[in-house]
Amino acid sequence: MLFSYRSAVRIGLVYLLVSIVWIQLSQQLLTNIFDEPMELIHWQVVRGYVWVSLSAVVIFLLCARFARVSLVQQPLQDSRDRLRQAAAVFDCTREGVLVTDVQGLIVHVNRAFIEITGYRREDVLGCRPSLFKSGRHSASFYLKMFECLERSDEWSGEIWNRRKSGEIYPQWQTIRVIKDDQGQVTHYVAVFSDISAIKHSEHELSHLAHHDPLTNLPNRLLFTDRAEQALASAQIHKRGCALLLLDLDHFKIVNDSLGHNVGDQLLKVVGERLQGLFGRGVTLARLGGDEFAVLAESCPQVVQAAAMAQQIIDSMKEPFVFDGHQLFISASIGISLFPSDALSAEQLLRNADSALFKAKSTGRESYALYTEELTAHAQNRIEIANELRRALDQQELRVYYQPVHDLQTSRLVGLEALVRWQHPERGLVPPAEFIPIAERTGLIADIDAWVMDQACRQMCRWLAEGKGLAFLAVNISSRLFARQELYGQVARVLHDTGLDPAKLELEVTESAVMDDPESALEQLHRLRELGISLAIDDFGTGYSSLLRLKRLPVQKLKIDQGFVAGLPWDEDDAAIARMVIALAQSMGMQVHAEGIEQEEQARFLLEHQCDLGQGYWFGRPMPAAEIDWNGAPPIR
Repeated sequence: MLFSYRSAVRIGLVYLLVSIVWIQLSQQLLTNIFDEPMELIHWQVVRGYVWVSLSAVVIFLLCARFARVSLVQQPLQDSRDRLRQAAAVFDCTREGVLVTDVQGLIVHVNRAFIEITGYRREDVLGCRPSLFKSGRHSASFYLKMFECLERSDEWSGEIWNRRKSGEIYPQWQTIRVIKDDQGQVTHYVAVFSDISAIKHSEHELSHLAHHDPLTNLPNRLLFTDRAEQALASAQIHKRGCALLLLDLDHFKIVNDSLGHNVGDQLLKVVGERLQGLFGRGVTLARLGGDEFAVLAESCPQVVQAAAMAQQIIDSMKEPFVFDGHQLFISASIGISLFPSDALSAEQLLRNADSALFKAKSTGRESYALYTEELTAHAQNRIEIANELRRALDQQELRVYYQPVHDLQTSRLVGLEALVRWQHPERGLVPPAEFIPIAERTGLIADIDAWVMDQACRQMCRWLAEGKGLAFLAVNISSRLFARQELYGQVARVLHDTGLDPAKLELEVTESAVMDDPESALEQLHRLRELGISLAIDDFGTGYSSLLRLKRLPVQKLKIDQGFVAGLPWDEDDAAIARMVIALAQSMGMQVHAEGIEQEEQARFLLEHQCDLGQGYWFGRPMPAAEIDWNGAPPIR
């Protein structure tokens, strides 16, 4: 228990009060019991009061003395405890601590200082903190630091110092000024932490945020930023720039056939080869997937950009060899120029993408330049894509049917289902306007599935009416053909409509089959198990392998209309047509020629024993209600 002066006064007063009460009681007892003379009793009482008073004073003095000793000893004990706690914190903290006197000489450091800097206590005591300077800061940096200390008695900030090993590292440091009771500076205390790991993490995060993790090339974010800086500089110095957007042709085949690991390795070696083509002033980036971008910061003429594009295309002709693989791959390139085509990085990328689409549309492994016409075309594609999605929901699509005739008898034996778009404002939209966009956006798979369902239902109605049709042909896009759910969709349509599978013929393009022959073979066999017929459409336009062709479970080859158009006068078209007919017959397949618009074409095909014909000479695509069931005029 701690005593104070107030406690001593309380004890003295309590003793005095109790003693007075006791004296009064004693006086009463002496008077009533002993019958003493009043004078004697009074004297005894007075003597008691004196004694009690003296005792109370003595007790008060003793308690006060004890209280004074307690008050002096307790602060001393508290001070010693606080010093011990401060010393423990000083030595155990993970932050380095350095104390200097007013002259700037180091008088104390803690254990963390030794661990962080590598210096021992005896190495630094009596030295100045300038011993740790890295040389990375100018004199003005330290001048501002001391101005801040004089102004606010504290400074905090990032500073680079040097360890005993010579390594330069970053610190976050706080310096405080220590003053005595008179306000005089006595010491400076610096507390710091090593932020090397934080700096390293920040650098890694910044690198990851701005670079492609696979190829380590700049990503879209960094490329766009560099493009904006390059265009700003080019505008000031009145020079031209070129942006080349590069896309690998048929890269999906590599991923699907050899796996994504091989595809990733191919992208890495493609990036390395492209890096070897360019020097300073050219930025190469991977924007995503198999798409790369090249920015030439000084390209005043179109011919220079075209030469760069051709250089890239030529470099791709050499095989890519890695991990036991030898792969060949080509590239298509779209080119947009500053300032003739665009004035911003975003617009340059958009225009280059339009040019890339043109390059791919004209056969791939080529380059194309951007024009204003392409801009309008790109905007139109976006509008059509949005409206096409709505058309599916609003049931604006229609199925038209084009007759297929037996060339020997001119009899109508089948129909091909073709999609049309009845736009509420523009009327009937030609398929050439929306089919490529549907393929690019992925809507073609949904359109194909819808056409198949509608056509099969219509075929059931015709058969119920007694129409003697041998087959109904439905086109399957490469996107739908590549989906595993195609088999389920066809089976479901046949079940829901009740159509005899033998009456349904699916047409698959040659390129869709040859993109991934093994998967295509498996898909075709599964479809054939349903009892339907299969045909290879646009035959002769792709790169068919006869070895693979003979393994395909198909019953019909369709000669592309591009080879029919020149018949019978074009010798090359005639030779190709004869070859396809002979090939099909040797493999037990029917031959179906499309695009017949003149009787001379039909006569040539008949003379060379082509089985079926289709084209405007027999009849245009038309709604189901307008089909002429009487057949076509005989070929003379």
